[in-house]
Amino acid sequence: MSSLTLAQSRRKNKKSGKKSWYLFGLAVPFIICMLLFSYFPVYGWIYAFFDYKPGIPLSMTPFVGLDNFKEFFDSSPDLINALINTLAMNFLNLLFSPLAIVFAIMVNEVGSGKYKKFVQTFSTLPNFISWVLVYSLAFAFFSSEGLINTLFGKLGFSWAVDPLAHEGITWFFQTMLTIWKTLGWNAIIYIAAIAGIDSELYDAARVDGANRLRTIWHITIPGVMPTFLVLTLLNISNMLASSFDQYFVFYNPLVAGKIEVLDYYVYRMGIIVGDYPYATAVGIFKTVVSVILLFSVNQLSKRLRGDSLI
Repeated sequence: MSSLTLAQSRRKNKKSGKKSWYLFGLAVPFIICMLLFSYFPVYGWIYAFFDYKPGIPLSMTPFVGLDNFKEFFDSSPDLINALINTLAMNFLNLLFSPLAIVFAIMVNEVGSGKYKKFVQTFSTLPNFISWVLVYSLAFAFFSSEGLINTLFGKLGFSWAVDPLAHEGITWFFQTMLTIWKTLGWNAIIYIAAIAGIDSELYDAARVDGANRLRTIWHITIPGVMPTFLVLTLLNISNMLASSFDQYFVFYNPLVAGKIEVLDYYVYRMGIIVGDYPYATAVGIFKTVVSVILLFSVNQLSKRLRGDSLI
């Protein structure tokens, strides 16, 4: 290699090194925020190993080891019930997740650009409504004195439907609310994936005589499947996490047996009951299981897609 080529290579490496440090400098504030808000709170896990009582310094608190972990493994039917509720509602959300693909394909097939933008905007708006407002709307429509039951009463029906206080349909009702709130937002990802499909594939299919349904079945759906698979695997790894604010605002004694998820159980045991060590132990258990699920789906992704998620 000539001396000129070596000099050019050194200048290129030096320039690349400066650019890397510049990019690292831009990332530093975000790294600090992540350390402060995501890693520093992990220090609180130490309370799970002490018989901590509020007001007594931790240095004067007896060390109990794994007793708090043994407690929820040995008994606690409430914890098992919360675990079942969490898995059931997350499974239902997972079951209905293909609806976002169907909705995205329907929006994509709309010919009018103005109508397409209107549908996209209108369907995305519920994502920005807080769960408190969603509860207010649900109460106005579905409570015993709400709009639906008032109309039924005027039509002569003697029965009433109140999903806010009917434990038997709580899982289904909460899943429907989640679909209504997130369908348009989730569809954006699939609309972007559809936009990335090579338009020449559609042209070639039409030349071969394929109609609209054929192009959707043979081109659009295979085109969005990798995105769907990645999102599904990520959702599986997050099976023990729930939308706490959703179940918090809809919680009442009539549906408590079906709506109390793990996050709400940890909140109740830690904040309402005041058993901080036990609530912390449950939180640690949930985190450990989530990490195991994450690495499991990562291995599954390697086998199915030939590529890992992390």
